[in-house]
Amino acid sequence: MVNVPRLVIAAPASGSGKTTVATGLMAAFAARGLAVSPHKVGPDYIDPGYHSLATGRPGRNLDAYMCGTDLVAPLFAHGSAGCDLAVVEGVMGLYDGASGQGELASTAQVAKLLRAPVVLVVDASSQSRSVAALVHGFASWDPEVRIGGVILNKVASDRHEALLREALDESGLPVLGVLRRAPQVATPSRHLGLVPVAERQGDAVDAVRAMGERVRAGCDLDALMALARTAPALADEAWEPAYAPAEGPRPVVAVAGGAAFTFAYAEHAELLTAAGAEVVVFDPLRDEKLPAGTAGLVIGGGFPEMYAPELSANEPLRRAVTELALGGAPVAAECAGLLYLARELDGKPMCGVLDAEARMSERLTLGYRQAVAVSDSPLAVAGTRMRGHEFHRTVLEPGAGTTPAWGMHQPERRVEGYVQRGVHASYLHTHWAATPSVAHRFVEHCRAR
Repeated sequence: MVNVPRLVIAAPASGSGKTTVATGLMAAFAARGLAVSPHKVGPDYIDPGYHSLATGRPGRNLDAYMCGTDLVAPLFAHGSAGCDLAVVEGVMGLYDGASGQGELASTAQVAKLLRAPVVLVVDASSQSRSVAALVHGFASWDPEVRIGGVILNKVASDRHEALLREALDESGLPVLGVLRRAPQVATPSRHLGLVPVAERQGDAVDAVRAMGERVRAGCDLDALMALARTAPALADEAWEPAYAPAEGPRPVVAVAGGAAFTFAYAEHAELLTAAGAEVVVFDPLRDEKLPAGTAGLVIGGGFPEMYAPELSANEPLRRAVTELALGGAPVAAECAGLLYLARELDGKPMCGVLDAEARMSERLTLGYRQAVAVSDSPLAVAGTRMRGHEFHRTVLEPGAGTTPAWGMHQPERRVEGYVQRGVHASYLHTHWAATPSVAHRFVEHCRAR
């Protein structure tokens, strides 16, 4: 049984202040000495970095599209084990999910799967009495979604607050917090959302501290904790990355990190470790060598376009990556990793493992995808079906090699990515918890070298 007190932080729409409130709540409760488990609905990698900074624990994603609805509660149980409280930040508006698929992957669906009360964060900057109609609509839309209270954000004055509270008195939902406009807490954004924690360092620490102080001053933490404790126990067993690896030495799997490669799901490293690998993180911006004994390489997502000159200038590491890949070592590259393996990125030389050039684009590519492995690779056998997510403002030409990585089935049919020697490179972000065989197969290929 999973009996962790929990809250889902949702909003009527993006831009209402979910990240500020969720991160601030995590920081405020952690400052009280509680072990807080941070979670994010959807595929986003950036918000969990702020969550982790607030709680000192890995930020974890709950994605009902990529992992399936059956895994949401088990993954939640895995991440929240031993914690005093779990805070789940929603995605987009409360009822927004995968395009054209009803409630799938929405915050509302995850709240129902977790049987968790929802706190609705409302941007009140341009309304007064109308806030009651808005909240009533969201609270009554789906009877299975239990909205337990409201936090009013961007409130202008004491008079404005009084008008909002008076209106909400008629809704029957308690006001659990009121936050005034505070631009000093704002976190900078760019073409793919917030700037990741790893790029801001001390500024990110200050921002999270300010969020915690703002929420502590403006919210009723005791009432929020009492609401969290109303969540009933879940009869779900926790997900475990357990696997019985072959006997013998543990192959070293080098995982790219640092400011240029910040996109990673915590479960990936856990699965690699459970499969028998020794996971070692390296920074392509700083390290001139791969970790000693590297047998396989994982290069996830991030922002190489922001660091193309620095990545290009690190010629010793680029040569080491190229030699490893051309020697047949298993290499798994997603999105940023794909660009790093290309010949050029915005005119700057990269590793040259793939005969392709990448450049920034004005067009945002964003959305869930259904994919099938086109050919055998160190990640998957041909025919393996996976769900993933694309999120980038870059273009790779050509977009697929002679042997593509994936055949896409949604939203359009196409082939994408590269499989050559031991390399599997693609724009597609995947969540290995949904298909643990991916990690197991990768480590076995590393062990066989």
